[in-house]
Amino acid sequence: MKNTKVLPLVRTLLPVVGAILLLAGCATQQTALTDPQNDPWEPFNRNVYQFNDALDRALLRPVARGYDAIMPDGPQRGVRNFFRNLAYPVDFLNLVLQGKFEDSMTRTGRFLMNSTLGLFGFFDVATQAGMPDFQEDFGQTLAVWGWKDSRYLVVPLLGPFTVRDLGGRPVDSIYDPVTYLIREEDEYRPLIVDLISLRASLLPFDKDLEEASDPYVLMRDVYLQNREYKIYDGEPPAPDYDALLEE
Repeated sequence: MKNTKVLPLVRTLLPVVGAILLLAGCATQQTALTDPQNDPWEPFNRNVYQFNDALDRALLRPVARGYDAIMPDGPQRGVRNFFRNLAYPVDFLNLVLQGKFEDSMTRTGRFLMNSTLGLFGFFDVATQAGMPDFQEDFGQTLAVWGWKDSRYLVVPLLGPFTVRDLGGRPVDSIYDPVTYLIREEDEYRPLIVDLISLRASLLPFDKDLEEASDPYVLMRDVYLQNREYKIYDGEPPAPDYDALLEE
């Protein structure tokens, strides 16, 4: 990794991150919070959510619908499989950091099988062979290391995170082949294809958001539940009902 490219990027991002945290800290609670424990910055987050939603409706969603209209379902799955397979370095590193060495070897086997028999990952033959998949990132690793609870934060352009998960993104980007191409080669086309195909895969959920009484709350709760599911490898702890009754 070239320091001459990384340092300007860091200098550019620091003021943005600082402004986000400053606005979040200064946001006033003009309305009752729907989840004070996980989302104490809700007024700020709602404003950013509205901005992101407007951008999505104006740009990302129409592009994704066009892509979905011209691209058959099979090739769409192939593109998603390709980028999923390409995430192997990030998955492998985080499995090792979490002490899941056997799972890291399984993930390696998936990568080798899909990269060869699956034609560079376009076909997910590993799943058909019964091999489990692992989707890991440094945010999950930080949770395994002890950072269990983290505030919800909606980031302009990027969408929902927690502070923990957002802090883990720079670590993952070092080993992500897509961001490597951007950093070292100024090549953005793989990222654009990845984003468009990802947004197209989420089109079926648009109706659920539109029909929700509060789309912001639905988006937040789904994100947080999904993160908890991944952190605990599909076995999140049961709610403490006694504590809830005491409240």
